[in-house]
Amino acid sequence: MALDLVNYEQKALEAVKAFWGNREAARQKQIESGKADQGERAGVTGGKNMDGFLSLVLDIIKANGLAHAEVHQNRAMLTLPGYFRPTKLWDLLVMHKGELIAAIELKSQVGPSFGNNFNNRTEEAIGTAHDLWTAYREGAFGKQPRPFVGWLIMVEDAPKSRSPVRDSSPHFSVFEEFKGASYLKRYDLLCQRLVQEQLYTTATVIAAERCAVETGEYSQLSSMTGLKSFVTAFAGHIATVAARLD
Repeated sequence: MALDLVNYEQKALEAVKAFWGNREAARQKQIESGKADQGERAGVTGGKNMDGFLSLVLDIIKANGLAHAEVHQNRAMLTLPGYFRPTKLWDLLVMHKGELIAAIELKSQVGPSFGNNFNNRTEEAIGTAHDLWTAYREGAFGKQPRPFVGWLIMVEDAPKSRSPVRDSSPHFSVFEEFKGASYLKRYDLLCQRLVQEQLYTTATVIAAERCAVETGEYSQLSSMTGLKSFVTAFAGHIATVAARLD
């Protein structure tokens, strides 16, 4: 049976429009209440920014044979045991017949500060995956096949995320591919290596300007880290699980 990619291109456009629209709505709501956060945080505290991408993931699950899976989005049901810490809170968990089918992180980053945030996202992504797979190895989830572990981030497409960045490493040279690489390019390299090192089943970065609130237009950095790679890998995993468990 062919995989159903649920018209993901159109759904992604809607998700991008919703991302910027929800950020602006959250900012305006705080301004009207007289309790606006400082800077860009006002657009983050609404908590619904990545709901369009979440909806895309849910559609893939239903369309590829696991309509009866337990899809957890409530904070109280999103923790998994860790190895280096007691638990880790995920953005989306998929369970079916007592088996962990998928654990997914949906992240975003907007300017004006990209440097510290990139480093924080990188450390978080690596640590989260390493913790999960060590817990899996030690039997935290019981005897089961490897789950799908996905990481998707949407980054603001802006001059500061596209511009070359200089690094200081006084003792040893940084890897050549990082020299002068923009933050978007660094995210692309990060996602490629998260997959190459088998920390994530697939890792995706897309970039969109703020004006995409009207069009939903976004760009991708490489085929390996593009949205189609995420969608096809996830749909394939869901279909495989459905054939095995149902």
